[in-house]
Amino acid sequence: MRFRVGTDVGGTFTDLWVYGDDGRQAVLKAPSTADIIGGILRAVELAADHFELSVEAFCASIDRFGHGTTAGLNALLTSSAARTALITTAGFRDTLEIGRLKRQLAGLTELEIGDYRNRGRWPAMVPRQLVFEIGERVDSAGQVVVPLERSEIDRVLDLVAAAEVEAVAVATLWSVANPEHEQRIAAALRDRFPQLFVSLSHEVAPAVGEYARMSTTAVNAALGPVMSAYLRRLDEALRQRGLAVPVVVMTSEGGVVSADVVSDQPVSVLMSGPAAGVIACREIGRRLGHENLLTVDVGGTSFDVGTVVQGEPLMRSRLTIGGADIQRPAIDVGTIGAGGGSIARVRDGALTVGPFSAGARPGPVCYGRGGTEPTATDADLVLGVLDEEDFAGGTMRLDRAAAAAAIRERVAEPLGLGVLEAAWGIRQVLDSKMADLLRSVTIEKGHDPREFVLFAGGGQGPSHAWALCRELGIRTFVVTPTATGQSAFGTGTCELKRTISRPHYLRLPGDGEIRAEDVAPLAEKLAAMTAEAEAASTAGPAQGEPGGLTIRRTAAIRYRGQAHHLDVSVAEELSSPAALGKTLRCFEEQYEALYGAGSAFREAGFELTGLRVLASRRLDGQVRPAARDELVPHGSRGVVFDDPLEPVDCQVHRTAFPAPGQTVSGPCLVMFPGQTLVVPPGAVARTDELGDFVVTLDDTEDEGASR
Repeated sequence: MRFRVGTDVGGTFTDLWVYGDDGRQAVLKAPSTADIIGGILRAVELAADHFELSVEAFCASIDRFGHGTTAGLNALLTSSAARTALITTAGFRDTLEIGRLKRQLAGLTELEIGDYRNRGRWPAMVPRQLVFEIGERVDSAGQVVVPLERSEIDRVLDLVAAAEVEAVAVATLWSVANPEHEQRIAAALRDRFPQLFVSLSHEVAPAVGEYARMSTTAVNAALGPVMSAYLRRLDEALRQRGLAVPVVVMTSEGGVVSADVVSDQPVSVLMSGPAAGVIACREIGRRLGHENLLTVDVGGTSFDVGTVVQGEPLMRSRLTIGGADIQRPAIDVGTIGAGGGSIARVRDGALTVGPFSAGARPGPVCYGRGGTEPTATDADLVLGVLDEEDFAGGTMRLDRAAAAAAIRERVAEPLGLGVLEAAWGIRQVLDSKMADLLRSVTIEKGHDPREFVLFAGGGQGPSHAWALCRELGIRTFVVTPTATGQSAFGTGTCELKRTISRPHYLRLPGDGEIRAEDVAPLAEKLAAMTAEAEAASTAGPAQGEPGGLTIRRTAAIRYRGQAHHLDVSVAEELSSPAALGKTLRCFEEQYEALYGAGSAFREAGFELTGLRVLASRRLDGQVRPAARDELVPHGSRGVVFDDPLEPVDCQVHRTAFPAPGQTVSGPCLVMFPGQTLVVPPGAVARTDELGDFVVTLDDTEDEGASR
């Protein structure tokens, strides 16, 4: 038997999805470890046991090993990245310190911004004493204004030597127009310091805007030694256990690339886990015929939300993590600290849930690992949502009495409530926070949530989905048998993707004709970028057996004088003035959808600032899981829905990978290994041909959305 494997490292659990070529599949969970690799190896051992193989035999039978990692993200958030120097054009030493107007507030929530003590918490990625100026200058047309002398290179290299750094970022002014000076500096660095990780801005973030480009390059350099060492250790550990294929790593853009690509540009994988979850749901949505999706992943630590519109995930061109501005394309995933491990506390008479989490160790009180503060998982156990004897696929037994005692002491008594009322309150606060995030990624961006289908993932997502749908007026949600390992499923099944970005500035009048001489350079550059993206998508050890190729081209467009742009799909490869005009009209439609009817301002004129080509290749061999299990009755228990004083008696069913054509009516629970589907009163849940539950809520549930 041959296997496909996908892994994803979360804050609480490390998930592994495995698919055998006989149609069998499984999702295994192991507690995440501080070194990350330990949790992955434990999950691999569990998968081997599941298929009754030795670890060596299992690893030797793997055809694809996909991986989503938090190694770079953790290093950035904990300030444990490599000691890094920055070389930049004379006169621009303070670019990182100055940043943008909101740099000192970057990444803070609206509530956090209101507290002055939170401001200024993020230092520049590279401290000023490690920023070295070099005498050189290139203008915006790529012409050399100040030549780069060898004596200048030698002087700066002496400063690098004295700084005792592990990595160097090189970001000179207008290197995107002419990278010659950056390339000469890099060659000298690599010749004198072969052990240093060197990152060049025109390769990492080829876009106009020196601050974002410099910040991104600095982050990439700081993560380089960390990610290279991590991926090398992971590869060695898996090969020692028999893995013969290269590890492919999920990027923030929603595709996998080979580990050597990630080692060069680790900044590309900072949000790999959340991106994988969105891509997994998009593929399932396509199979079910849905183009507008809201994807949610409720884990132990965080709540992630992605949006798929007309079959494509919404993208963003910038990320802010740990105060660092990063200019890289990424799937637009909203995240808050809300999950099963979110801690409930009473402060000044008010109940708060999250963003602090109990994590995997000690975890919720009911885990029995030393946790003392009640969490959302403890509340779900008390409310009847979770099974005390059959949690995480039967690998853990939960302590309901301990959970109830913690809720009584920490929440119920301070608020003068009963235990069930307090647990219900914890659940309500958490669901409200999640619903607010869903509104922000839909309503605030010009989309009606009622036009979407919600895909619930993560270990806690299937139990919260009904409440979130009711809050937003959504009628249908989908829960797959692999929802508990949604991101791991994504890393094991998604496409190979490579992106090529290039700056291209073009100013266009709003009321004038588009000239053919303006369009010709665009078409020529797009053709060259397309050829480069196609070649990159088939190069390297990660290519496997590529199937169909898909090319998507976008242009960064804004109104003249604006600071921010929208990425717009280009029409007919911008091969004619008419095609460019059609693309501009698409920009205006997107602009008004986002900012409201009448907000477009064609009279200002347009600015096109960059081009991007995304090449995607599907791997041969479809994943067609064998959905085979019947729903097995497992008694009943009381579950609190809307009234904590009147729990509703619910039938309980058990399954792993349910067979097609099965129907259950609410109120009931469907228990999978690692997840519990809650079907509320009046709802109907049916399984499709691959065992996915499609849940339709009763019309009366819409009334809850208006409350």
